Amino acid sequence: MDTLVGSSSPLKCGTTSLDGSTAYLLKQREFGMCTNSGPFSIGQRISIAAGFIPNRMKTVAAYGEKAFCGTFSKDGSVFLSSSQDDKIRLYNTSHGSFMEKRCITARDVGWSVLDTAFSPDGTCVIYTSWSDFIHLVNISSKGVESHMALDLSPLDRDFAIFSVTFSHDGKEILGGASDCYMYVFNRERNQRTLMMDAHEDDINSVKFADESSHILYSAGDDGVCKVWDRRILDEEDPQPVGIFAGHSDGITYIDSKGDGRYLITNSKDQTIKLWDVRKFSSSEGLEATRRAITNYRWDYRWMAVPKIVRNSRRKLKGDTSVMTYRGHSITKTLIRCRFSPVHTTGQRYIYTGCGTGAIIIYDVLSGNMVAKLIGHKACVRDVSWHPTDVRIVSSSVSGMSLTLSKHHCPYDSFCL
Repeated sequence: MDTLVGSSSPLKCGTTSLDGSTAYLLKQREFGMCTNSGPFSIGQRISIAAGFIPNRMKTVAAYGEKAFCGTFSKDGSVFLSSSQDDKIRLYNTSHGSFMEKRCITARDVGWSVLDTAFSPDGTCVIYTSWSDFIHLVNISSKGVESHMALDLSPLDRDFAIFSVTFSHDGKEILGGASDCYMYVFNRERNQRTLMMDAHEDDINSVKFADESSHILYSAGDDGVCKVWDRRILDEEDPQPVGIFAGHSDGITYIDSKGDGRYLITNSKDQTIKLWDVRKFSSSEGLEATRRAITNYRWDYRWMAVPKIVRNSRRKLKGDTSVMTYRGHSITKTLIRCRFSPVHTTGQRYIYTGCGTGAIIIYDVLSGNMVAKLIGHKACVRDVSWHPTDVRIVSSSVSGMSLTLSKHHCPYDSFCL
């Protein structure tokens, strides 16, 4: 396998702003002066570990077609990858390994597999394409693959689910589609239980806000992120409990912090925005976003980013975002962004793919770019940070490669 060297992080590894330097904490531990409950508190361990971010790249797989999706399972033991060759590949990623364990041939695929997701218990995966169905595959059995087509019965003939995810109990599947509708499929009842006209253009991303699964997020090419409460939702007259407006172009992805309060959105206006659900946007913000999108005359799929877009620092009226992050490029496809893991970083960072083939990592609080990992020759669409290890897997339209840190942080030793 080829090994590609990425740029070193500007962040000084192994330092922390909470409790002093790593060397100071180690000295305090040796004298038994760290905490009353043990050598290092959970906060101190996370603070130390957050100083170690990946900065070396190694190619772990190469495909003949474009790689669109790639995510770790909840426990980090399996990595799922899908590409334009209609294959869904599962890799064993336990204990630092990366070995293919299973290859699934996707069914009813139009153009490409568009999105994938693990069930919370890791026994099933779902995938979508240009099709009326969400496909569910049981991956827990070693025998014959069990495929199930979940019919959404949309009204449009030319139809695709661009974004799909499980509820936290695994009983429901949420999807956002090309017909501007949101869908919920109930696995226990084996039927669609919600079909709701939610946006003015394609829905590119949907998410559950937290473990309750009552609050839903949706966003798309109309540039607006909407918040829905299912407890008061009327399918005939759907009204969001609030909206987030401030982007000047379509939104490509949403990630929830998982606390029911904060979320981020990636946009074709070349920014990521951080939002607080306690601070919704007004109708003035909605109208400003509509006007901005109407005035754009470029297509991110094949055109270079115009200078006026790339250099813009103008804040739209009614923009209620908490923070805006700039420095990455959104071109060619629906590029994804995420919060870094709780266990190793305390969600200190936001990381995203980039149209230049890089992975960009931002500090959540300062907004500064702390790392730019290079190595791909083409756009990075998806990125996934291992939940307990210092590894990021990036999926590119030129193939897939794994970004490995040269800093091996022995987290278990922090508890000694």
